[in-house]
Amino acid sequence: MVIELVVVALIVGVVVGVVVYLLGRSKKATVPAPATPQPKAPADPFAEVGGTEGDPRSLKAGDMVDFGVERSWIRGSLRLSEGGSVWSEHFLEVEGGRRWLSVEEDPDVQLVMWTGRPDLDLVPGPKRLEVDGVQYGLSERGTASYRSEGTTGLRERGGMDYADYKSRDGHHLSFERFDHGSWEASLGTSVAPGSFTIYPGS
Repeated sequence: MVIELVVVALIVGVVVGVVVYLLGRSKKATVPAPATPQPKAPADPFAEVGGTEGDPRSLKAGDMVDFGVERSWIRGSLRLSEGGSVWSEHFLEVEGGRRWLSVEEDPDVQLVMWTGRPDLDLVPGPKRLEVDGVQYGLSERGTASYRSEGTTGLRERGGMDYADYKSRDGHHLSFERFDHGSWEASLGTSVAPGSFTIYPGS
């Protein structure tokens, strides 16, 4: 009787061992091997992006901006701050002039394309100013600090004063003075966020 019980116990032990072994192999077989990361294929920065305009808040020196038939590169950027407000100005590669795109969240993203007007013999101060037959009213003025990236013609860090005017039809007149220098006048027009495509630089 004792021998029979021992034999039965041995048989049960062998069966359990075989079942445990087979289950272990089955689990190992179903575990997928870790995927080998594939190298990222080179991308053509000038290729069509299929409706993707890019985020203007991420613009930086070296990026290319395509305004339909007009294509330009960002040579440098200014990161400006005043109290809790922050905005950016991105200087574009153009011939025979000075243009830049300002980007500000207030709270929606507001974009303005600016063109320097060194020919204007004006300084801020009056509540109203006239340029090229258009009347502008003072909307805001203040002092901000800046941080320079890329080619801007300014120091790495500094301060600036500004005075912004706006016409009734939404055109902009702005005055900026960097590091206590001379006032620089510029005219601006609002730009819709989806009206251009951004091709990030390296």
